[in-house]
This record gives sequence, structure tokens and C-alpha cells, in this order.
Amino acid sequence: MLDTLFRGLFDTTLTDTIAPGDFLLCVGVSLLVGLLLCGMTMWRSRFSRSLVVTLAVLPAVVCVVIMMVNGNVGTGVAVAGAFNLVRFRSAPGSAREIAALFVAMGAGLITGMGYLGYGILFTLILGAAMMVYTALSLRAGRIDATERTLHITIPEDLDYTGVFEPVLDRYTRRYSLTQVRTTNMGSLFRLTYELTLKDPAREKQFLDQLRIRNGNLEISLGHQDNTVATL
Repeated sequence: MLDTLFRGLFDTTLTDTIAPGDFLLCVGVSLLVGLLLCGMTMWRSRFSRSLVVTLAVLPAVVCVVIMMVNGNVGTGVAVAGAFNLVRFRSAPGSAREIAALFVAMGAGLITGMGYLGYGILFTLILGAAMMVYTALSLRAGRIDATERTLHITIPEDLDYTGVFEPVLDRYTRRYSLTQVRTTNMGSLFRLTYELTLKDPAREKQFLDQLRIRNGNLEISLGHQDNTVATL
């Protein structure tokens, strides 16, 4: 009865049937691989909850798909076409997040083919490599307190060319205008500068001089933007 339950309706005598024990073993190892990958990828990093759950479950999902294909070329082509139709309906994510998803899919592919030891070994090697690269990037990417991002809101009728340069020349070592966009239904402009302050202690004086020139509209000065997209 159990043998009949775990056989496909369209199986033939030439079709290899996966034993329930082997199926559970592969899925269990895939879930373990997903947990290992989550822990190693999240080390000293920030990720959304949805991405964490995806990394934990994705190896098992890919594993089951590969086991069900089981050498059937036609089914494999159909599965590949179905995956091409799937799109993540959220922010595309950073390069690190996309790489973690590819690692999860690769681990699931290996375990789905039955190479459980290689799947675990692959996860440990790639996870350790990502941890090393994260440690190196954190060491090299320490924030400089003088490097800032400046946002200045100005009226629509103000010609901003040459208005703020004298103040920027006085209080910064370098600056560059990186973005100009409209806000408030087009009635205001927002200028974005990347700059390096000469003296962070004179920050208030710097902002006061800018406020005189932009009509006392909103100004924000913070550390350089490092927007993190999440899945």
C-alpha cells in the first residue's frame, strides 16, 4: 500500500521511484543546509526577515524539484520554463543578497541530485568565503566622520547655479552635486551633494550659512548614503 502511495500515476517500469526514506533524508539535509547558509550569510550583516526565510527554505524547494525531475528531460525543460516566469515582487536586492540566493539554489541542486556530503561541503565553503569577504569589507569600509551627504531643498524659482558654491568652498575640502530632483508636486527642488567637511565642529555654522541662501527650507546633513535594498 505504501509503495503504491509513493509512486506516480504516470510512472512506468523504466522509471526510478524515490524511496520515502531517501526523500526525507534529502529534504532534511537541504533544510539543514539552509539553516547553515542563513547563519553564515547573516554574520555581521543586516537582512530582511523575508530573505532569511527564503534562504532557509530555498535549498529544500530546489532539492524536491530536482528529485521529482529525476532524469526526465521533458519535465526538466518544463520546470526551467516555469522558473523563468517567477519574479520576486519586491526590491531587486543587493549583489550580496542575490549571491546568497544563488548559493542556496546551488546547494539545493546538489542535495537534490543525492550528493548530500557535497551539498554540506559546498555550503560550508561558500558560507565561509562570504564571512571572510564580509569581515574584509567591514574593515575596509569604516565610515569617515568628515564624509557626508547633504540634501538642500530650494524654491522652484531659485537658480541654484553658483548659489551654494561659496559656502561649500569655505567649509568643505571637496564636494560634488550628484542629484537634482523635484519634490512637493514640482514646487520645490532638492539638491544632493557628496562632500568632505574641513572641520566637523563647524557643522552648525555651515548649515546656518546654507539656510540663509535656501530661504530657510529643509536641509539635512548625514553620513554618506548607503541604501540597502531588501528582498
